[in-house]
Amino acid sequence: MVNRIVLNAISYHGHGAIENIVPELTARDFKKALVCTDADLVKFGVSEKVTGLLDKAGFPYEIYTDIKANPTIENVQNGVSAFKNSGADCIVAIGGGSVMDTAKAVGIIVNNPEFADVRSLEGVAPTKKHAVFTIAVATTAGTAAEVTINYVITDVEKKRKFVCVDTNDIPEVAVVDPDMMSSMPKSLTAATGMDALTHAIEGYITKGACAISDMFHLEAIRLISSSLRAAVKNDPDGREGMALGQYIAGMGFSNVGLGIVHSMAHGLSALYDTPHGVACAIILPTGLEYNKSVAGKRYRAIGKAMGVEGIDAMNDEEAADATIAAVKQLGSDVGIPADLKGILKEEDVQFLSESAFADACCPGNPRDTSLEEISELYRSLM
Repeated sequence: MVNRIVLNAISYHGHGAIENIVPELTARDFKKALVCTDADLVKFGVSEKVTGLLDKAGFPYEIYTDIKANPTIENVQNGVSAFKNSGADCIVAIGGGSVMDTAKAVGIIVNNPEFADVRSLEGVAPTKKHAVFTIAVATTAGTAAEVTINYVITDVEKKRKFVCVDTNDIPEVAVVDPDMMSSMPKSLTAATGMDALTHAIEGYITKGACAISDMFHLEAIRLISSSLRAAVKNDPDGREGMALGQYIAGMGFSNVGLGIVHSMAHGLSALYDTPHGVACAIILPTGLEYNKSVAGKRYRAIGKAMGVEGIDAMNDEEAADATIAAVKQLGSDVGIPADLKGILKEEDVQFLSESAFADACCPGNPRDTSLEEISELYRSLM
């Protein structure tokens, strides 16, 4: 079997990593950037940490902030227009997954105008040219969108999210600076952190898992499990551990896929605007229970990476249960709800199940599933 691994050409990690942004742009003789970010990051001065460097260097830019938490087709279309009208020749994306996903779609469409219909990018789009040169600066520790070949767009009209997979969309340069994440509130830190853990765990048990991705995912699980609680308390070491852990998880799952947890979470975000990380965190233990009959033997390594005591002495069943319990405990410790009560409505279960079954993440699930089984999983969380 041949395994393909796609990563950024260059990535910078650690405190002060943003200092490399201007040199990367000027070394390539770019003239003007479209800075994609969101209004809150501008309001609270987070984006200014980067735009201030551009100002100091006299590097021209325009800012685009029409980006929702679950970015829409319209956000992408407006972003394409903003790029063209600005006269920019590169993109600097400053934000979490919503900003990164928008920037990826914008960059792809600008260089591949035959895909101007954003819906045409769903699945594995046969684009011919790489996206506009992009430097992706992460402000959350969770999505790892700065290193993945995936992006997710919300179709408001059809009340669904669709996943796009394209090696041409990966940013050339990723900047993962924990100082850019220090202002994240506790709730967002918890939600994005649990999203990162879900990436690592689903990536480790997905059908496409390989030796290289296993290496990434187990280290990501270790880092995230040992750092998230501290990161929620805004501890600098916790922030740094999460920044690295979520990136490493992205190195893995971007190349081997995810599973049913993400396919179910996408619909909740599209229909109810539920934060993606919260949806993933709530569903993850249920997804692990569901997949235990097929992938349960892999749970021991997950539990060991999470620091479950005495797991080596347990049989496979005990080790799997202890691992699931550890996942639940971590979610509880950082304030994640235990179920979907107050979120999920019975009248929406059929629609959500159909959306999840058709989602691009579903085929990677280790256990083959059905529409009926997905419906049962949703109802078990009500």
